[in-house]
Formats: sequence, C-alpha cells, structure tokens
Amino acid sequence: MAGRTDSEYTERGEKLTDNKLKYRIAFFAKDRPFMQDALQLLELHFQTVDSFIGSATDPFPLSEPQSYDYLVSYLSPWIIPVTLLQKVRIAHVNFHPGDPRYPGIGCTNFALYNEESEYGITAHYMAEKVDTGPIILVERFPVFPNDTVYTLTQRCYAYIYHAFTKLFPYMLRGEPFPIGDEQWQRSPYRRRELEELCRITPDMPPEEIRRRVRACSYPGYPGAYVELGGVRFEAQG
Repeated sequence: MAGRTDSEYTERGEKLTDNKLKYRIAFFAKDRPFMQDALQLLELHFQTVDSFIGSATDPFPLSEPQSYDYLVSYLSPWIIPVTLLQKVRIAHVNFHPGDPRYPGIGCTNFALYNEESEYGITAHYMAEKVDTGPIILVERFPVFPNDTVYTLTQRCYAYIYHAFTKLFPYMLRGEPFPIGDEQWQRSPYRRRELEELCRITPDMPPEEIRRRVRACSYPGYPGAYVELGGVRFEAQG
C-alpha cells in the first residue's frame, strides 16, 4: 500500500488517525480515585470514547445497545445489559474491588469481617449474572492490622488502576484479554447478606460485635446497628 508506514496500523490493521486508534470504546464508571486517569488514557489513544459516569440512582445511560470494539466497566454503578455485551466486537472487562473469594456486594466488608491477611481485586469478562464471568487477572495485596473498610477500599482503587494499565496494551494491539487460570470461589454476595452482617444482637459476644462494627463502618453510610424496643441504634466504629 503506497505511503503506508508500520506505525500507522495496529497488528489487526486498524488505521491510526491523528495518532489515535479508530476503535470505539465504551467506558462505564462512577467517580472514584484514578477513574479520570483511566479515562484520560483511553481518550489519548482512541478516536471514539463514549464515557458514562454516574451513580447507582441514575438510570442506565443507553436506551438502545450500540456496537463497540471494547467495553470497560470501571467500577460501573450499573449492571451492563447482556444485550450490550453481545454487541462488543473484541472484548469487555469489569474491574471488581474484591478477589475471587469475594464476588458481589460488600466484598471489602466481608473480607475485614473474616479478618483476611490478604485481599485483592479482579478483572474479568462480564456475564448476565454479576461477577461470574471468566477471570482475566487478579491483583493481590496485604490487609494491614488496623485497616478499615475505607482504607482497604482506597487501596483497591489503586490496584484497579494498575490492573487497567496491565490490560491497556491489549487494547492498543486490538486483541482480546487473555483468560487466566483462576476461578470464582463462591456465588456473589447479595445485599441481604451484607444487611445481615450489619445487624448486632444483644446476645453476641464482644469479639463478634467488634468484628461486625469494623466490617460495617464506612464514612457517610449507615453502619452496624442494634434494635432495642423497635428503635435502631447505630454503633460507632
């Protein structure tokens, strides 16, 4: 091809335009540390990046499924519909703030309740059921003795961004993400299980109460509680 240089094309033959690849990227996220860094990296390298930033109370931002080359769920507040996943041409990925032992909601809460010494985050393909798709990679790190839900969650954000940068070169090459050897260790935790974890009863031993208070305390959110005479009293972590 006349005038073609190797730097103008990826290995899959997608032409670069103004030094940006012509892949279409969908990016679903909530505003958390390093989210803007990940989005900026995408916008610097790809011609079309549709970003959808919101909260769980917002309606899903797409009324009709659209076709994309890659879809990134970066702590997305929404469950991505399977009809949209089916229209992704190359690969999709969700970054979950828990390792394969802790799929679903309340992952950091349950890890602290179980007094884990190690924790992690998981990058995985998505499926119709949340946190059940094939695992791409897991990043692990220590849990410190006095960690709280907040400090552990903040560390998850840093490792999620690190995992994103590990997978980013596959996107630059137009390749699917490789599936790793790890498997989910249980079915996803449900909201009712997290709500039950936050409940304290008068007959619980002090150590059990301590573990529940630690596992359910997060700034700005209701924590562990006890009900007496029909009145709810929240514990202070």
